Amino acid sequence: MIYHLVDFLHNQRILYINPFQYETLRAGVALTVALLISLAVGPRTIAILRLLKAGQPIRKVTIAGAPDLAEMHGKKAGTPTMGGVLIVISLVVPVLLFCNLANPLVWLLLLVTAGFSALGFADDFLKITKRNADGLPARHKVLGQVVLGLFVGVYLLLMERWGLVMVEYTYQQAGVAVGPTRGYAHLLVPFVKWFYPALGLYFVLHAVIVLTASSNAVNLTDGLDGLAIGIMAIVATTFAILTYIACNRGLANYLMLPYVPQAQDVVVFMGALVGACLGFLWFNAYPADMFMGDTGSLTLGGIIGTVALISKQEVLLTIVGGIFVLEALSVILQVIWFRATRRRIFLMSPLHHHYEKKGMAESKIITRFWIVSVLMSLIGLSTLKLR
Repeated sequence: MIYHLVDFLHNQRILYINPFQYETLRAGVALTVALLISLAVGPRTIAILRLLKAGQPIRKVTIAGAPDLAEMHGKKAGTPTMGGVLIVISLVVPVLLFCNLANPLVWLLLLVTAGFSALGFADDFLKITKRNADGLPARHKVLGQVVLGLFVGVYLLLMERWGLVMVEYTYQQAGVAVGPTRGYAHLLVPFVKWFYPALGLYFVLHAVIVLTASSNAVNLTDGLDGLAIGIMAIVATTFAILTYIACNRGLANYLMLPYVPQAQDVVVFMGALVGACLGFLWFNAYPADMFMGDTGSLTLGGIIGTVALISKQEVLLTIVGGIFVLEALSVILQVIWFRATRRRIFLMSPLHHHYEKKGMAESKIITRFWIVSVLMSLIGLSTLKLR
């Protein structure tokens, strides 16, 4: 809204300078405002959640020869959950203030935020009211993720067909620039600058897989104080850089990456997301005063998956978000191996609980996972030039 007001005043020659024409400035302002909103509203949010008795139930899992999860985290029982509401508030307000609301990609991200936060809220609400850790049945949660993935895939294809969003690829064959090729229904492969496989309508299925995987991966990682939100701040910062490259024709062409001019406001959205993550981390750092719950984790996963689709960096997301991938893989491998052999690969999955059961301090696990996440993000960014 402030963006449109400043733009109006500039067009009317009341303001002769329009600083908000630069997405980098708006992203920085959005980050700051999101952080300040989170710091201001956070204490009141915690107080309200405590008043509503929205405490986190702890699941009891017993494994011979290892400490029980309820024993390790028993002192956290009753810590306010559903704190993802704070993330959503501190994210949406600066987005509405500093983004161009005529941009269809902004509304896509806002709708994704609303959809995944509603799904997560339903799961948290059932956990709290039932006083157990089960929440929404798994099939219902997956169904909601699939529906939202279908929506995102169809939305992007329709916006492109109607000429409201453009994606342009320039690639090389035998050292010669070829293109541009257009369309969301292509896949960008890291390290390769001549191969853009066409997905056609399978892009919709691809979107479902990306969003379901990303939202579940972040959800599984959210098991220690500050772990998921710290990693998400790192990943979101990396994707803010990637979306800035995507909306800059010169940089995109130089690096042989897709050019998405409408991604300018996605940069601003990502700035607000980084600020919201840092603000929530203030209250979620060990020992946590508040948990994000599925309201936060599903929302963050859905957003980062959608931004990866918008910027055509969904394959790179598996590198940048490598910790999320490892956490999800640890659960998948554990389930498959246990069903086949009745034995476990890890003491407990997700992966962070395996190290916890081995006796490693929670704060040390969190810090080390953050360090690995920074390295994965740097590796992901390095692939841009290696193409």
